[in-house]
Amino acid sequence: MRFRVLGPVRVAPRTPTAAKPRAVLATLLIQSDKVVSTHTLIDELWGTEPPRTATTTLQVYVSQVRRVLLEGEPDGRQPLITRPPGYLLRVAPDDLDLTVFERLRETGRAAYARRDYAEASRRLREALGLWTGPALSGIPHGPTLQTSAIRLDELRAEVLEQGIAAELRLGRHQELVGELMALTREQPLRESLQGHLMVALYRSGRQSEALAVYRRARRSLVDELGVEPSPALRKLQERILTSDPSLIWRPAAPDTPSRTPAPTVPQDAPAVRLPSSLPDFTGRTAELGLGERFLAGTGPVDSRVLAVSGRPGAGKTAFAARLAQGAGDRFPDARVLLTLRDSGGRALPAEAVMAGLLRVLEVPAGPEGTADLLHARTRGRKMLFVLDDAVSEAQVRPALSALSDSTVVLTSRHALGALEGVQHLVLDVLNRADAEALLVNCGGTALSEDPASTAEIARLCGGLPLALRVAAAGLVARPHWTPAELARRLADERGRLAALRVGDLDVRGSLLTAYRDVDADNRHAFRVLGLAPLPDFALWSAGALLAADLPEAERVVEELVRARLLEAVRRPDRLTPVRYGFHSLLRGLALEVLAEESPQQAPPATDRLSRAYVTLTRHADGLLAPGRDLLPAASAPPAGLDPAAVVGPAPLRWFQEEAPGLLETVRQAHRAGLWRQCAALASAAGGYYEANALWTDWQESHELGLDAAREADDALAEAVLLRSLADLEWQRHHPGAARDLYRLAWQLFTRSGHRVGAGRCLSGEADVLLGLGRVARAERGYARALSTARTEADPRGEADALRGLALVAQREGRLREALDRLAVCGAAAGRAGDERWRAYAGRRAAAVSALSEDTVPTQPLEVRPGVWLFPDA
Repeated sequence: MRFRVLGPVRVAPRTPTAAKPRAVLATLLIQSDKVVSTHTLIDELWGTEPPRTATTTLQVYVSQVRRVLLEGEPDGRQPLITRPPGYLLRVAPDDLDLTVFERLRETGRAAYARRDYAEASRRLREALGLWTGPALSGIPHGPTLQTSAIRLDELRAEVLEQGIAAELRLGRHQELVGELMALTREQPLRESLQGHLMVALYRSGRQSEALAVYRRARRSLVDELGVEPSPALRKLQERILTSDPSLIWRPAAPDTPSRTPAPTVPQDAPAVRLPSSLPDFTGRTAELGLGERFLAGTGPVDSRVLAVSGRPGAGKTAFAARLAQGAGDRFPDARVLLTLRDSGGRALPAEAVMAGLLRVLEVPAGPEGTADLLHARTRGRKMLFVLDDAVSEAQVRPALSALSDSTVVLTSRHALGALEGVQHLVLDVLNRADAEALLVNCGGTALSEDPASTAEIARLCGGLPLALRVAAAGLVARPHWTPAELARRLADERGRLAALRVGDLDVRGSLLTAYRDVDADNRHAFRVLGLAPLPDFALWSAGALLAADLPEAERVVEELVRARLLEAVRRPDRLTPVRYGFHSLLRGLALEVLAEESPQQAPPATDRLSRAYVTLTRHADGLLAPGRDLLPAASAPPAGLDPAAVVGPAPLRWFQEEAPGLLETVRQAHRAGLWRQCAALASAAGGYYEANALWTDWQESHELGLDAAREADDALAEAVLLRSLADLEWQRHHPGAARDLYRLAWQLFTRSGHRVGAGRCLSGEADVLLGLGRVARAERGYARALSTARTEADPRGEADALRGLALVAQREGRLREALDRLAVCGAAAGRAGDERWRAYAGRRAAAVSALSEDTVPTQPLEVRPGVWLFPDA
């Protein structure tokens, strides 16, 4: 044979030395005489993130393979031809070991089916002799080669087991003992091999050793999987203990094909292959009730398939196993759980799923296909199958079709919505009471004695069952930790996942599997959206972070929602009724993998989000308080952002909904060193904080912005933020601090040549002086501010100064002058387009008019911070 794939990939007379050309050759050989598309080959070589030169590089590899292939063609005919949309490799039937193997396998199976065990043994052993190692070894595996390698290794195991079964029927039990001992050491969890070894030893007169094999097999199954041996293997042990005469081999009659009176392992015994029950299973009362009604056939949907979905770590496997463990009376023929991933976390192909079910049911290979065998084995019988951790509808659809008479519980991270006739159940995180109860059940007295820390741990774990179990296990494994210490460690979002790992229990690993299941584009989106504001975000935020328009942003986030990496939050009372957010542990993972895999993506994404927030916040602030024009310069907004559409006609509601995210984005911009964006966003939010008396947020955002302005060496931005902080100190009744800040801001505005800003600072300082009772000095300050405003054609500053002069006049009893000042103030506000200030001047004038011209107030007019800043707030 010229081509070999049943072991290291080889081609005679010479094999390509480079790994990627060998991978191209192997992919073409696995699908010989079929067209393999260019896209398939590119995916095989580079996965979902091919280089820009992938097509050109592939052509180079194909050229190298062609040169090697041509060396072995005596007629000089090139076997590798171009055929759109890819390439086709022509291989003679006897030139490829895989083709010969499959032919011998079918011949051996057919001989076994007609009970010609000698012929079956010869053909199957000949097929096994073609193998020189693990299939397709020595080359990197992409999706096609990985799937093929799994399938071929499974076929090899099937041929080996059927060949051994044939030889046992021929009475070769003594010759098989050594081989079977080696095989069972290599594969201690393969019960069919253990059963064959027990029979071979028993027939060789070694009954005690046969029973020792059972004990070893049971210990391996219990220690590794937490399950007892199958009923078939237990029944075989009982037959050996009782010296069942049907186990003794008897030669076949000379004129009949070889046979034995009974199969090595009984095929009709009920199969129960379920993980051990969790003694501390907690909560899920309503969901268990729904599941039990489904199994009883009394559920709301007439279906034989229940699809249980939920985010990673939600406890789907434990839930499904719990259902199956309590359903023995309804399913006496079989209750089986099969995991649909291999040991490396890769999804099993559909064919391997059905082969796995046959293996669990102890069904020997036959001439029929796996689907036909599975259907025949389960037809008319009461069986329950749990197919755990399905990745797609295509993976399970063939098995569901074959299991047409059986009841199936599917678990999957996302809803398998394309399956027909399926009842769906979504497992969410545990509620607060159940989460705390699970912690106490798993963690013991330390948690029960500290309910406050228990509640905090449950909150930081986000009610996720896996995280709660790991947290409790961490306390058990580290008795020197207190619940309060664990809560403290979990409080750090960026270190939380590291604290949720004990032995082989690893929350991060479970979440990473879900992350790696999605394609490269969605992994990129997941990482970058970790920068989105908390607790949830609107589509425009996603669009800014991803540099995508709203339809594309919606498509991406909905795919992540389906993969259970994001969650959609319905808020009917909000301006944006559908928002998106992360489970807290998934957000921590997003930030971790962003830092590990693509840290260069964070600054530009944060920059885009900051610029979007600046644009929207200025638009909303302008609607709330027109004329707040003393803002530092900002970069251009992201393309396609429509402030009017996002903010709508209700700027105050928009601010209220976005306030947490706004402050978080100021923090992020500061951490990322985006100084100008940080300063611009902080100052743009000042009006909202001022109007709603959010003193703490106002101070934090402006202190960060002020630091950013100084880092950027932007004196004007610094002046704007200082003036806003002066307003804050005045609102907090700290006149001394307010006056100092107004003066410092005035100096910076003056140095920057910004006379409008300097004039506004004069009005602010005058407000402080008037509040302190220094009326004459306040009046001079207002007059200077008015002069500056008129010189600079600043109607907003003019209205502000006139408002102050009117207050001075009213306080001094000059009511006619106060009315005149207020009239001019209203006119100036009208020119500035500020309806709220114009209305304020009118209301104040009405109040002054109510006073008699000869009435002097018995008490000085109280000047309180905020009276004139946002008069309608």
